[in-house]
Amino acid sequence: MPVITCIEDLKALHRARTPRMFYDYAESGSYTEQTFRENTSDFARIRLKQKVAVDMSNRSLASDMAGLPVSMPVGLAPVGLTGMQHADGEILAAKAAEAFGVPFTLSTMSICSIEDVAAHTSVPFMFQLYVMKDQDFVAGMIERAKAAQCSALVLTLDLQILGQRHKDLKNGLSAPPKLTLPTMMNLATKWRWCMGMAQTKRRSFGNIVGHAKGVGDISSLSSWTAEQFDERLDWDKIARIRDMWGGKLILKGILDPEDARIAADFGADAIVVSNHGGRQLDGALSAIRMLPHIVEAVGDKVEIHMDSGIRSGQDVLKALALGAHGTWIGRAFVHGLGAMGEAGVTSALEVIRNELDTTMALCGERDIHALGRHNLLLPEGFLSEYGA
Repeated sequence: MPVITCIEDLKALHRARTPRMFYDYAESGSYTEQTFRENTSDFARIRLKQKVAVDMSNRSLASDMAGLPVSMPVGLAPVGLTGMQHADGEILAAKAAEAFGVPFTLSTMSICSIEDVAAHTSVPFMFQLYVMKDQDFVAGMIERAKAAQCSALVLTLDLQILGQRHKDLKNGLSAPPKLTLPTMMNLATKWRWCMGMAQTKRRSFGNIVGHAKGVGDISSLSSWTAEQFDERLDWDKIARIRDMWGGKLILKGILDPEDARIAADFGADAIVVSNHGGRQLDGALSAIRMLPHIVEAVGDKVEIHMDSGIRSGQDVLKALALGAHGTWIGRAFVHGLGAMGEAGVTSALEVIRNELDTTMALCGERDIHALGRHNLLLPEGFLSEYGA
């Protein structure tokens, strides 16, 4: 077991052990990747206020997210193709999250099906839904989430049209990978990954194949997904999905204060300030720069969560201090999964927890709920309109 001190350690192992197309899928953004880069660089611009000679004992990171108790306000975000980073990836990540006491969210575009994850866990997980044109598929997916007793439906709003990701096109991304000469040469260097995949039956999109009309095998899957994202998604359709679901609803992909106001009035249980990890609208502002403006607009009306760019416990602290009630990590846990499977996801969570706990103490706080802007030093202009 290598010594892991930060998420970057897991990232290096992930890159070494996972096929290039799947590593690049995780570690890339759309077009020029400006937003992808600024999601992390804007966190680095925020500095912390050190406090001394204060009682730092009896610290607590315990909180809640969308009404669920959590050991720290950090959840595992929905990430597509997680089961291609490591065999049975979604199952392993869900088990690690359950043991750690934090929420896990399964993506519509997962490799392990919703039934697979439910069969291997004992605590309800959240399910993330992409709205497709096939209304029967959407209704069926909601019913399957109900049958799995999912604790909340996370509705992603920022993928009506798929943003172009150059690396995915150049790598010929597919699940399972198509055996071209470049792919086979790369796979020959990833023996751990190949051994794991050889021992599992889960190698394609478990929530879609055999469940969507006309998708009975891998050959029919790519054309279906290319055509299915619903460009006409609007608030009326969101309302119909809310009514079909009937449970807790989290709206993900909010990056504009006016959209946040609409979501709050709509009655969402929580919103997630997010730019899809920089994978959709390149040139959009980072999630952390938009967070305080959204908090100002709706902070007393709806629970606010945040993802996109979190790579450390210090990032979590900065988001909480700027008004987020909860945070979500995607790439951080995926790096752990690709590096070492379930143990790697646990390691990523331990890194985040330890950094959060230590930083909170050195900022002079003992309770996660006491964090606020008084703990931060913000760069000039950070709180001006839209962070400009």
